Parts: sequence; structure tokens; C-alpha cells
Amino acid sequence: MNAIDPAMPIAHGFIDSDGRLLDAEPRLAELNARAGGTNGGPLAVPQIATLARLAHRLGIGISRNVIAADGEEDLELWVRAEPQDGGVRLEVSGWRVRPGWRAAAAEPERDGDFFRSAADFLWETDASLRITFLSIEAGARYGFDSSAMLGQPLTRLFALSEDESGNLPILSAVAAQARFDGQKAELRGTGRSVRLDASPRTDPGGRFAGFVGAAHMLDAAPAPKHDVLESNDTTIEFGGFPDSFSQRLDRALRGPLGKIIANADSISAQTEGPIRTDYAEYASDIANAGRHLLGLVDDLVDLQAIEREDFSTTAEEIDLADVARRAAGLLAVRAAQAQVRIDKPAANETLPVTGEFRRCLQVLVNLIGNAVRYSPGGGQVWIRLERDGDMGCVIVADQGKGIAIEDQERIFEKFGRVDPSEPGGSGLGLYIARRLARAMGGDITVDSAPGMGARFVFLLPYRDPMRGSAFGV
Repeated sequence: MNAIDPAMPIAHGFIDSDGRLLDAEPRLAELNARAGGTNGGPLAVPQIATLARLAHRLGIGISRNVIAADGEEDLELWVRAEPQDGGVRLEVSGWRVRPGWRAAAAEPERDGDFFRSAADFLWETDASLRITFLSIEAGARYGFDSSAMLGQPLTRLFALSEDESGNLPILSAVAAQARFDGQKAELRGTGRSVRLDASPRTDPGGRFAGFVGAAHMLDAAPAPKHDVLESNDTTIEFGGFPDSFSQRLDRALRGPLGKIIANADSISAQTEGPIRTDYAEYASDIANAGRHLLGLVDDLVDLQAIEREDFSTTAEEIDLADVARRAAGLLAVRAAQAQVRIDKPAANETLPVTGEFRRCLQVLVNLIGNAVRYSPGGGQVWIRLERDGDMGCVIVADQGKGIAIEDQERIFEKFGRVDPSEPGGSGLGLYIARRLARAMGGDITVDSAPGMGARFVFLLPYRDPMRGSAFGV
């Protein structure tokens, strides 16, 4: 038992940019030693080390409550990690001893987890309302770069709206250090409406330390009207499953799958401390299987949407070069893991077209993701821009094994796979992508030959800039 007097002062320490604990006051040094660390070596308390790495990477101060094992007991700590030149300064307070197993105390947290699992994605902020966490899959689904948002003000992602009384619920919650519900906002860059709910975090001194929040999308497309047949008091809709089925499927599976993926990734990355190599590999397999299932859910929901007779897209003035850069950014981690380099358009390149931003991002994530999947390790994926008459084109080229001429139309068919034994998706990705491109007045074509890689071209109607800016400038 390591009984600690909570009245003792805050323990300070300093970690360098390589994660080594170079300076620590006795209480922190002793905890580090009990965890197996040494003076000048890597910080051995994984919960504190994780916060220090996050603060150093984002360049912002982060305060958070953590539970650290100390022998047969747990320590409840409040840790503040503040970046400084050459490393991170730590302040560790609280030091409350808790039993190692706390079934009763965990129940409210379970209730909170259940409530948050119904959200479309999760977010967290520090006391200055700067984003410290976003659900990994949120950006790809809703059209923003999750990693680029870390460290940014919450208002960089959400344009907050006043309620009926002219107030902003989130500001009232900050002042009262209280929970808020029903903060309406717009997801910037997408025009989509969202509702924000959150609970506050406070440090041991009762000071506000940020929010743990959930986001619920509000602008799901209304279910279209279909002709129906009445038979034995059962309503059957033309087109297969009723529209509500895909919505229920999406809501029922997305939250649990997202949590499975996030937790499995955390275990695989060993963020809470080292584990056996085979266990880390099992966790990686679980995360990849979860992503496959999540992708299948997305495909099934999209498939039902695009095959409705009244399906349409929004005609927006967009820069397809910017969309291509965003799609490449969303796939950067996957490409790095596959040891494939993505050569994306330069920051000064533009390609003005007419299309729906969210759907264009979806198409390009599919095309670039396929190119990464089928490229060999050490290979490269090229993304190039062209104008072909009245069409703007994004070309995605890879160094894969190529596609035979007789198979080039089959890959665009529903569930079309050239070689089902190869790893890949559901066989719906290219079918959906082409249907989306054609719904926006464009198309997707392919040019390939065995052993020569593949070259996919995404075309959309070119939009002549009104102010005279030239293509590619």
C-alpha cells in the first residue's frame, strides 16, 4: 500500500521531446520509480506519458484526470501538461488513493458511454475550448480533416447558432461549469447542421478544464415517398428494404463499431503501456475488421440512397483540387502504413467545377484509397489535374498490377470484383462512386493494362471562374 497525503503540494516535473523524465520532484519521481522508470529515462507511467506526448504534439496545454496503477491500488491524479522549449512541463496533483476495482463507481461512466454511443461522432476540448480529441472516422464521413482540427478552437469546426432566446448554450455552460444540451451549429465547409451536447471536466481545485462532448447530425435527407402495396396489414415499399432500415442500421452499428475501432487501435498502439506483441497484433486485426464492417455499413446506406429514383446531388461551386488535397490528407496514415507515397496537387493549384463537396470527397477517398491498396510497398500514387473541354478532371494513377481490358467495365458493376481472393472492400465502392459522379453531371473512366498500373479519371463540369482566375493558378 502506498498511502499518500493529499495535502502535499503539487509535484512538478519536466519531460524532454523524446519522452524522458529529466527532472521530477520526489513524489512524481517515486511514482515513476515504482512503475519501473529511472531518472533520465522514459516516463514509465503511461497515462501521464500519453498526455505529455499529446500536449507536445498539439503545442497546447492539456489538463485531465487520470487513474494510474500503483501497486495493488489506483491513484486518481490530475495532470497538467504544458509545452515548453525542448519538452513538456508537468504538474501532478490530486493523489487520491482508490481501490483497484470500483464496480459501483464505474456505473455512471457506463451510462455516459451508452448515451455517447448514440452520437454520430465524439469530441473533447480544453478549458480554452480548443479541440483535443475528435473521433477518427468523423472527418472522412463528414468532410473535414480530423487531425488538422486538433489544437484548433472549437469554432473552427462548428459555427455556433443562438437558441430561441438569443443565447449560446455552450457559453452559459462555460460560465456555470455545467453540462449543456442542444447547442445547434453548422459543420463548417459542409453546410450541414449538427447538435452538440457535452459534460464539463473540472480539475481538483474545481476549475473548469474543458468539455467531453457528442455531435448529432440533424440534416439527414427526408425519406422519399414511394408507392406501396398493402398485403395482410403489412406495408411493403418498392426498392427492397424500407428507407428507415438503412437509417436504423447506420445508427445501431456506427457507434459501437467506432468504439471498437478506437479502443482496438489504442491497444495496438500500446498507448497505455507495453503489451505482448501477439496481443498488439490481435488488436490491430480487430481494428481492421471493424473498419471493414464500418465501410460495409457506409456502402449499404449509400447504395440504398443512390438507387432511389429521386436521388439527386447538390450543385455547389467547389475547387476539385482542394477536395483532392483533403482526400489525400485523410488517407495519409493508411498510405504511410502501406509504405506508399501520395503525390497530391500543389497548394496553389485550383480546378473550379460544379458538384457536391461531400460526394466529391467520398468519390476521391474511394479512388485514392483503392490506389493505395493496390500499390506495392515503396510505390507511389499520383494525383493530377487537367481540363478537358467543358470538364474538369482529377486523375488518380497507381503502380499496381493493372486491370485487363475485359475487366475494366466489370469493376464498376455492383459487387464487381476482378479477383475475389484479393483483400478489398465490398465490391460496391466503384459502383457507388461512378453513380455519384454521373449524378453530378460527370463520370469516372479507367485506363489500364496488366503490369502497367491503373489510371482513374474523375470528371465534373468545369466552372469558369467569374473573376478571371485561370485554371491551375
